[in-house]
Amino acid sequence: MKELIFFLEEPSAKEMLQGFLPKIILANVMPRYIIFEGKQDLRKQLEKRLRNWQQPESCFVVMCDQDNEDCHEVKKRLTSICCKAGKPHALARVVCRELESWYLGDLNAVQSGLGLPGLAAKQSKSKFRNPDQLSNPKQILRQLTQNRYQPRPGSRAIGPCLARNGNRSVSFNRLLAQEVCWQYRHKR
Repeated sequence: MKELIFFLEEPSAKEMLQGFLPKIILANVMPRYIIFEGKQDLRKQLEKRLRNWQQPESCFVVMCDQDNEDCHEVKKRLTSICCKAGKPHALARVVCRELESWYLGDLNAVQSGLGLPGLAAKQSKSKFRNPDQLSNPKQILRQLTQNRYQPRPGSRAIGPCLARNGNRSVSFNRLLAQEVCWQYRHKR
């Protein structure tokens, strides 16, 4: 079985991916998740972890939040680490600004996952047309859901409800545009 390895800065990203990935990966691909204790820990340990990976049939995706940094610089830094580790084909993906931006880009998924009727109707408001531009998506999502959203359980609930198409988050769509499973299928 082939492995698709995700290097993640936080457990909530794993929760979301576990629910969402079955929609996009092939049955013969096994996802694995390596979770770090934040972005700094990921940057510190990533090169060593990639370099020492022993499974030859593995494909790598490194994901971290943009937060308040320049997204191009974050991606450039991650890509450089992957190359130094001898894994130049690893995908580096930056979540602009935070994982919650992806949820604000698909309020139907938030509505379904958290059981909040009427939330999807707010998607047409200008505030949610480009959620990657919001300065504090986590706080906005908590306010929008009246504090029902909490990172880990919320990500677990929303992940399976995220649609493959139509998300307003550009960074979410960039991950899917790469078609991680498609690239992996044809890479080996």
